Amino acid sequence: MYEPFVLNPLPHKFFHVVLSIYVSLILIILAYLGTRKLSLVPSGLQNFWEIYVEGMYKFMDDIIPGDVRPHVPLIATLFIYILFCNWMGNVPGFISPTSNWNTTIAPAIVVFFYYHYWGIKKHGLIKYLRHLGGPVWWMAPMMFVLETIGHFARVLSLSVRLFGNIMGEETLAIIMFSLVPLLIPVPLMFLSIFFGFIQALVFTLLSVVYIALAVEEVEH
Repeated sequence: MYEPFVLNPLPHKFFHVVLSIYVSLILIILAYLGTRKLSLVPSGLQNFWEIYVEGMYKFMDDIIPGDVRPHVPLIATLFIYILFCNWMGNVPGFISPTSNWNTTIAPAIVVFFYYHYWGIKKHGLIKYLRHLGGPVWWMAPMMFVLETIGHFARVLSLSVRLFGNIMGEETLAIIMFSLVPLLIPVPLMFLSIFFGFIQALVFTLLSVVYIALAVEEVEH
């Protein structure tokens, strides 16, 4: 019923792809500008990136057992990418790429394969598959099926939660803008910024928890 005004040179179903590319290019440029002249005394963008990476390291170190350094690049990239995608909807003429399920399911699939890869790398294929079967051998076939369904459900949980919340927030914003165009926009924009941060944090936190569950030592 309500359609956002967007500067859309392509059909609406492809616009989220264009905006996702915009976000990626912005992050690549910011990363390049922050690392092209590294200094022992950081300043500007280098200082921001160092604080950000260190913060993500400490955040993950409290959840994932063992060395978390191999996981920092993926998780740090996921968080800031999803955050910028969520915030893109606050730019006049744009929408949030994460308001489209095709955008949110891609990182969810990446997380799915990533934590399984590290689970197998940490424990070995046989031990990891045995872990999916549970501690009771005679219930292993049933538990394996249930665990497999549960792991695939994680992909839907990550992607649908993010997509549904951002789409709902944008739909509400469009309705409010059309009803009260002069009074609502500024407060609603600040709420959207906070809401986008929370959704990016939830996605990242769940991803970290899934990695932790895959690599932790299991006691039978």
